Amino acid sequence: MNRAEFAARIDHTVLGPETTWDDVKAVLDAADTHGMNACIPPCYVAEAAEYAPDVTLVSVCGFPHGQAAPETKEFEAERAWQDGADEIDVVLNVGRLRSGDTEAVAEELACVVAAVPLPVKVIVEAPLLEEAELRTACELAAEADAAFVKTATGFSDGGATVADVRVMTEYLPVKASGGIGSSEDAVAMLEAGAERIGASSGVELVEGYENGAF
Repeated sequence: MNRAEFAARIDHTVLGPETTWDDVKAVLDAADTHGMNACIPPCYVAEAAEYAPDVTLVSVCGFPHGQAAPETKEFEAERAWQDGADEIDVVLNVGRLRSGDTEAVAEELACVVAAVPLPVKVIVEAPLLEEAELRTACELAAEADAAFVKTATGFSDGGATVADVRVMTEYLPVKASGGIGSSEDAVAMLEAGAERIGASSGVELVEGYENGAF
């Protein structure tokens, strides 16, 4: 994999609570320059689609805790699509999952996936889950016809781990996200089977990457 191919696997991310339009523009500029995707807050998607039409735009719904009403998540996904998003990352309701209400989780994910003609990645918050719960979350995402499962939001304890990525790849393509701060971290996730990397340090990842095979 050369540097351009590696960069295309990176979702350069800015999702903090104080994110400004200038912050988003900086991420879009970097993504355009280096050939990365950009993962941005939903409130900026329409502006971003106009500002950087050649950048693949990822946005989020139910972010960061996943506890919005299912109808709210569905609306958020639809609005992001209408505003110009190319992909949606939705946060699974971990509380429902851990309490055993898998039917509610399944219905919610299926509604979000069906609401938009876009790839939907399900953020399972793997650091909060036991392995059996992680497997259940991945099964539900697959049953809902999601395109990916994603390790974490980065807003709870922990981030992506090689062990979690390996489990998750048994079910769907994986976006490894949370705590990935170097090209070495990213390479470890790709070697474990991840297809996509989410990181706020996308430029550092790309600039530090040396050609490899995955």
